[in-house]
Amino acid sequence: MEQNISLPQPKDKLWTQSFISACIGNFLLFFAFYLLLPILPLYLIEVFDTNRSSVGIILSCYTLAALAIRPVAGFILDMFSRKPLYLIAYILFVACFAGYTLANLISIFVIVRIMHGLTFGMVTTAGNSLVVDIMPSSRRGEGLGYFGVANNLAMATGPMFSLFLHDFYSFNIIFYIAIGSGLLGFLVASTIKTEKKIEKSLKQPLAFDRFFLPKGLSGGISFMFIAIPYGMLTTYVAIYGKELGIQSSMGIFFSLMAVGLIGSRLFAGKMVDRGKLTWVIACGTIICLVAFFTLSSLNRINAFADNTVLITVLFYSIAVLLGVGYGMLFPAYNTLFVNLAPHNRRATASSTYLTSWDIGVGLGLVVGGRISDTTGGLPLSYLIGTLSVGISILIFKRIAAPHYNKNKTEY
Repeated sequence: MEQNISLPQPKDKLWTQSFISACIGNFLLFFAFYLLLPILPLYLIEVFDTNRSSVGIILSCYTLAALAIRPVAGFILDMFSRKPLYLIAYILFVACFAGYTLANLISIFVIVRIMHGLTFGMVTTAGNSLVVDIMPSSRRGEGLGYFGVANNLAMATGPMFSLFLHDFYSFNIIFYIAIGSGLLGFLVASTIKTEKKIEKSLKQPLAFDRFFLPKGLSGGISFMFIAIPYGMLTTYVAIYGKELGIQSSMGIFFSLMAVGLIGSRLFAGKMVDRGKLTWVIACGTIICLVAFFTLSSLNRINAFADNTVLITVLFYSIAVLLGVGYGMLFPAYNTLFVNLAPHNRRATASSTYLTSWDIGVGLGLVVGGRISDTTGGLPLSYLIGTLSVGISILIFKRIAAPHYNKNKTEY
């Protein structure tokens, strides 16, 4: 008597040549980005003698420019082929690095920064949309997790390399290396092959929902509040570390944070694909809440204990903890937005996801700089960041999670 034995179905293939090229191209793009991230505040202070409040406002021009272009980018990317637009945005992004070498006036620097933000907003929206197209939907959370690991590897190496170069070479050398990284990334990205035919919507009328995903509003607000302290962190943590008396390179902080990001992304994406998306976001947010509260308390611990070794250990432990928290949040929120959109609105979903993040980071840059110049200083900035994370989890649990469970698509 024959028995029907059901064999396990093989997983859809994720690691194609195009997906690998997308990850490498993303790494090289963000490596160039992270080369500049920790040294630009120093560049403004050392070269242009700028105060912290002005540093936050000037650097936020980049985020505001990216924010302004993302809705338009999502609309255009849903209308036309994504790969050509991705490559055009990529090469323009790389070209902007050359502008920093010519910025001998603060006004020129601001113009370059705005142009760089516009191209960054376009290239990251295009890249995020393109990689969703070339991966199987059954492994979307896992694929976005690995794609994001490329960013985190850049975070692990870029800032440390940049701060090391800053100790021995001029700022222009760092800008030239960023250009080289970007050009290499462009060549790799050009090998991506797009085989899926995504339904375009050229004949649909212009409307608000062509630029923004309305179903992603509650998730976007929650994501924005978790981004506010991240903007404070990446811009001012090197200054905060020096205030605490930490003598080791601040590049170590970003590297340890990247370790946490990479480690948590590898399992968070798989958990998302198993239906645990809301659980992953809740856990990641709580971890960030604990980490930012501890970070805001380091000055008081330092005053009480007067132990540099203890403060240094806590400082770098927070880096790992924040990496774990945000590493869980990124692929989960990214998948949340994509799962709320139909096939032909994926770029708009990616744009909404990244726009929410940009708004939060931009607010963090400005608010963090303003507060850090007051008597409360950076500890107060990070305490307010802790409050922002608390608001995020309340919005998510009460509004965004129920909305997602009710409106998510299955494909």
